[in-house]
Formats: sequence, structure tokens, C-alpha cells
Amino acid sequence: MIHPKLVRKQRLLVALLTFFMIVTAFVATGLGYSSVSFDRILPTLMGDGTFKESFVIFSVRLPRIVITVLAGMALALSGAILQSITRNDLADPGIIGINAGAGLGIAVYFLFFPVQVDTFVYMIPAVGFLGAIVTSALIYFFSYQKHMGFQPVRLVLVGIGFAMALSGAMIILISSAERKKVDFIANWLAGNIWGTDWPFVLALLPWLLILIPYTLYKANRMNLLSLSEPVAIGAGVSIERERLTLLITAVALAAASVSVTGGIAFIGLLAPHLAKALIGPRAQSYIPISILLGGLLLLIADTVGRNVMDPEGVPAGIMTALIGAPYFIYLLIRKT
Repeated sequence: MIHPKLVRKQRLLVALLTFFMIVTAFVATGLGYSSVSFDRILPTLMGDGTFKESFVIFSVRLPRIVITVLAGMALALSGAILQSITRNDLADPGIIGINAGAGLGIAVYFLFFPVQVDTFVYMIPAVGFLGAIVTSALIYFFSYQKHMGFQPVRLVLVGIGFAMALSGAMIILISSAERKKVDFIANWLAGNIWGTDWPFVLALLPWLLILIPYTLYKANRMNLLSLSEPVAIGAGVSIERERLTLLITAVALAAASVSVTGGIAFIGLLAPHLAKALIGPRAQSYIPISILLGGLLLLIADTVGRNVMDPEGVPAGIMTALIGAPYFIYLLIRKT
């Protein structure tokens, strides 16, 4: 049972983060290449805007804001799961190669298979999941030692190697592709949020509606897995089965997210760390905070990136890397 003071603190943090997210979304709605005056946002949302204002807000800004928040939430939850099952604070779907696996699957599908316009939106997350799950299986295989079992530190090192190799493979693939397709893959590699229409929201939303409650249901198992293996076994946890199901959950969340946002890393590293620092390491407490932080961080990164340089802006993946990479190095130094 969670202490009442901790519950109150969690509720306060949820309220504050939700407030900051609404404020950031409001600012993001007004800023951009086709700006909308802040005093016209609420009237337009209520149906009193001009055609241009309505088009910019409902067809351009809002879908991008929603998809960015959902993707950030998915990446943060994926990172929280990976850090728990590997007992390694450096685990992140972008760092350990899951995002790269999803990206390679999407690149192969986009370059070599006929793309149907009516099914493309819904096929991309599935293809990304397939690429990510194959990559994760290989990483897990090479991280397992016969006499020592699963090695969390080894997983991170193997994952980093896979991430670099798969990114290189993607570059080789696009070197002989059509210019239009090359531009798409290059934008994906940079972490440029491209799935900015309402159908992409509908393609991503079911994954979160299913997997967020499932992860919260498994929160107690995550607490035990984050401890030593003897403790988890003593508590009656089937370690390999729980690790596998949670790993598949993390892979699905990361793949669904990066399929519409591109190769964004470090959100899954930063959000769980900040959440644990705010409320402690208990999964039931920090997972909701981590989810909200992930959405907020990616929304801030995308909003700043879109407006820091006209007209194309800076991809959100680069913005998150500018913050996340130094933090990753700091954690690496601290652990060694």
C-alpha cells in the first residue's frame, strides 16, 4: 500500500504537470510558420475563428501537438519498463537499439514494398513493431550468458552496438533510393515529427490505451524485477516470463511512437529519471509522473525546435539529443 502522503504528492505532481502541458500546448498552438494570435486561439477552438485560423489550429497544430504528447508518453513508459527489467538506469529504447530496429523495418517497407495510401498510416506502427521485436530478440540473445544468465549492463552495450549498426544499414539502404524516399528516411533519422495528421493519432492512440493500463497492472512485478533476481524469485515471480512480456510491451510502445515521430532518443532516459527524483523509485508512483513528463518534454522540444529556425526548424530528435546526450554521459561517468 502506498503511503497517503506519497499519494497526495503524486496527485499534486500530476496536476502540475498537466497544467504545464496545457500551457505548453497553448503556446505551441499559437507559434509557428503560420502564427495565430494567442487571443484568437480560444475563440477559434469554440468555433468563432476565420477559415485560416480554423485550418491552422485544427488541421496543422492540434494533430501535431497531440501526436507529440502521445509519442513522448509512449517513449517515457518504454524507457521506464526497460530500466526496470534490466536494472540499468542507462536503458532507453533509442540508446539500446529498439528505435533503430523499428526504423530499419519502416525503411525496408517504405523503400521496397508497395505503399497503399489507405493503409499506410496503420501499417507503419505494425512494421515498426516487427523490426523492433526482431532487433530486441537479437539484443536479448547476445546479452544472455549460459552460466551467468541475463546481463543488464551487457544488454546496454550490445544495444548501443546494434543501434550504430542498424543506423549504418539504414544509410546504406537510402544511398541508392529515390530522392523523395531518401528525404523521408533522412527526416526520420533526424527525429523530425512527420505523422502530423489525425489518422496518425488514431493509429497511435490504441497502443497507449491498451499498454498503459497493462503496465500499471504489472507495476508491482516491475518493483520486484528492479531488485535482485533472488528477491524476485523468492516473491514468486517468474522472472523470464515477466521480463519477456514487459520487454514486448516496451518494444511495442517504442515502435508505435517512433513510427510517427522518427528516431527520437533520450526521452525514455530522461523522463523516468526525473520522475524517480521527484517521487521515488516505486513503479506505482513514478510511472504516471514519467508518462506526463515524457509528453511534456517532447512537446517542449518540438515547440522550441519548430520556432528556433525558420522555415524548417530543428527536428525534435536533435533537440532532445542536445539535452539527453550530456545527461547520458553524466550517468555513465557516475556509474563507473
